[in-house]
Amino acid sequence: MPKQNQYLELENIAKSFGNFHALRDINLSIAEGEFVCFLGPSGCGKTTLLRIIAGLESQDQGRISQAGKNISWLPPIKRDYGIVFQSYALFPNLSIAENVAYGLVNRGQSRASTKARVEELLTLAGLPTSGNKFPSQLSGGQQQRIALARALATSPGLLLLDEPLSALDALERVRLRSEIRQLQQRLGVTTIMVTHDQEEALTMADRIVVMNQGEIEQIGTPQQVYLQPSSPFVASFVGKVNILRGTSLGDGRFRIGKLDFSCESRVDHVPAGGPVKVYLRPEDFVARDAENRTHNNAMAEVLKIEFLGAFSYLTVALEGMEQQPVLASMSLNLLKELRLKVGSKVLYGLLPERIRVYCDQDGDRRAMPELAVAEPA
Repeated sequence: MPKQNQYLELENIAKSFGNFHALRDINLSIAEGEFVCFLGPSGCGKTTLLRIIAGLESQDQGRISQAGKNISWLPPIKRDYGIVFQSYALFPNLSIAENVAYGLVNRGQSRASTKARVEELLTLAGLPTSGNKFPSQLSGGQQQRIALARALATSPGLLLLDEPLSALDALERVRLRSEIRQLQQRLGVTTIMVTHDQEEALTMADRIVVMNQGEIEQIGTPQQVYLQPSSPFVASFVGKVNILRGTSLGDGRFRIGKLDFSCESRVDHVPAGGPVKVYLRPEDFVARDAENRTHNNAMAEVLKIEFLGAFSYLTVALEGMEQQPVLASMSLNLLKELRLKVGSKVLYGLLPERIRVYCDQDGDRRAMPELAVAEPA
């Protein structure tokens, strides 16, 4: 993005708590109107970074600028943002309208303009008739909508969301994330959301900042982070993935068990004969027209079928690498078309452009299959 479009810039941000390094040399630019997700496991530093941006925590070093203004050491009240927490943080003794109006009243807005702004935001939140109710009379999702309306009341230039959906049930979470994204796009407010939920980040963000152990592992669009992970951590944390151990053959080729494969991922950084870890997502295995789509073909026996509605997960053993069974996904329609069941044989192809290969730092261990699935922190 052009430099002039940058709204928030972080330069060399670092933070320690005693001997624990929460953040190390964080550099990040966020464009005006962009929706960015900080994604990572518990303890990776994402919430600490959000709190530093908000002025609720002080960095040990580094610079923060917002709209060209240095805000590195400004107190929270002098920074231009609205914030929504996981716990709603509504005042139980105030009505919904009074909660939304709280920031406006503190800024000395007139009664008429405050009333008009509250009505506008309650309509935006989909709760136009709830002004006289109290927080205890609303559902969790409705309370979070009001918390969002309160954060937006003063028309901040920056919206900060700290795990805003994690306290809600699954259906409400899906519904509200769509509403938040639509509202953010409509208002054009620059937004940062902290989450450990991959699905939230993938469906809501313009860009994802993947964090691990106080550092940024990768910054990219959801498609880039999912399809082109820059490190083994990103490949294993974002999405479900098979991690297989094999041997580099050089020239973009590798061997797992008795089977040889080619890929478009770089293998030449590992010398021929060197140990590698191969990352394959369940959807990277194709059973329809496999012989014509790729030369990476092998017959497989179905060991287990896990039915999940529109698609199923199949645990399969490829002939020649039976010691490392893999998880493959298949649509319900194709599963019926191929009439697969436990014990069935099927030809699978591995898409070379989707295979990721990295040096195996633990290559002296016995080859054991892994399945990495990021769980909620």
